[in-house]
Amino acid sequence: MSYAVINPATGETVKSYETITDEALQAAIAKASETHRTWSKNTTVAERAALVRRVAELHNERAQELGEIIVREMGKPIEQAVGEVEFSAAIYEYYADNAESLLADEKIELLAGEGSALIRRSSLGPLLGIMPWNFPYYQVARFAGPNLIIGNTILLKHAEQCPESAAAIEQIFLDAGFPEGAYVNIYASHDQIEQVIADPRVQGISLTGSERAGAAVAEIAGRHLKKVVLELGGSDPFILLSTDDLDATVGAAVFARVDNNGQACNAAKRFIVVEDLYEPFLEKFTAAMSEVEKGDPAQAGTALGPLSSAKAAEGLAEQVERAVAQGATLHHGGEREGNYYSATILTDVQPDSDAFHEEFFGPVAQVFKVADEDAAVELANNTPFGLGSYVFTTDSDQALRVADKIEAGMVFVNLVGADGAELPFGGVKRSGSGRELGRFGADEFVNKKMIRIG
Repeated sequence: MSYAVINPATGETVKSYETITDEALQAAIAKASETHRTWSKNTTVAERAALVRRVAELHNERAQELGEIIVREMGKPIEQAVGEVEFSAAIYEYYADNAESLLADEKIELLAGEGSALIRRSSLGPLLGIMPWNFPYYQVARFAGPNLIIGNTILLKHAEQCPESAAAIEQIFLDAGFPEGAYVNIYASHDQIEQVIADPRVQGISLTGSERAGAAVAEIAGRHLKKVVLELGGSDPFILLSTDDLDATVGAAVFARVDNNGQACNAAKRFIVVEDLYEPFLEKFTAAMSEVEKGDPAQAGTALGPLSSAKAAEGLAEQVERAVAQGATLHHGGEREGNYYSATILTDVQPDSDAFHEEFFGPVAQVFKVADEDAAVELANNTPFGLGSYVFTTDSDQALRVADKIEAGMVFVNLVGADGAELPFGGVKRSGSGRELGRFGADEFVNKKMIRIG
């Protein structure tokens, strides 16, 4: 395994990094364990929150520099990259602001007997985070922020193509005043990660990535009785039932499909439109997607940068070609130029085709026509995934009715891009298990210790 920054816009290998040695990896685990035993056990929630607040400040102070790093690493347009850094800062701020209330004792009303009982939340120990390349700062923030406030220590294995941002994040934690061992970046191989999961000092694993990676990590963790939080793939539906502003709805649909170059687990990928709106939606959606132009991700104003790597571009192109071979219509786009892939629309995707059940990790939209609300819900749920979903309707009763029926961890009504530090993130079915962000994100890797007093 090789850690390297390979600029996807140019193909240039900017810098390579050595994989950690087995000896250094063991030292990192030992340091994380020691720091948990000493520093974590001897600091207050308020003291740890103050350090996390400084992490937020440093993200904001270094936002441009940090943004430029991930432009080089994975091709995110610079304005979106800086926005990701700022959102990460907001997540750290949220946990710093709410640390005391999130970890406050919780009283239990006794059904019988004298005295009292309570739940006291405390840390578990070192945790392993396995993070993806598509949101290099945000993914780390939603894992590290709450867990460092809890007092867990972090071993962080980032994606192989994000070693520069991985190092920059570790430096921020050190500069913020965290002791060595509280947050440790490890350039580990897959074999070494199996060793980390098996290590009895490591108490839990959080992975954001592919289904295959999630299944592999969960299988290893299960053998060693370790808890896992998994955020995996998604093929989120965008259901259009009614609208009083079709242009605005189409604008939301385009943003939901091409943001981050179409490389987000919770992006809208399947656009399900009732038949009376299908033709006008498709016409306007096609026109709007045709205006999404590729550009240099380092330049302000770029709407669509390259996919993250040559492998990603090759894979997406092959998926589209296979979909067409299996009966889909290439309605618009489908053009690859180097690592760039044009904003693309597929229609007539067949239920027996691979595309019907796959995730397209790039700016490719599938558009479906349905008869009514019931058909829309049935199609929305006909997927192995269950991460997010989007419902557009002018009927508030219908919105809640459909939201109740959708098999997903998140439902957004009449808006996209509305994630927040306070809102729990996670899915069901093959999209994973567990939650991050909000109070639920601070309740995954914690010992909810019951104390009964007579």
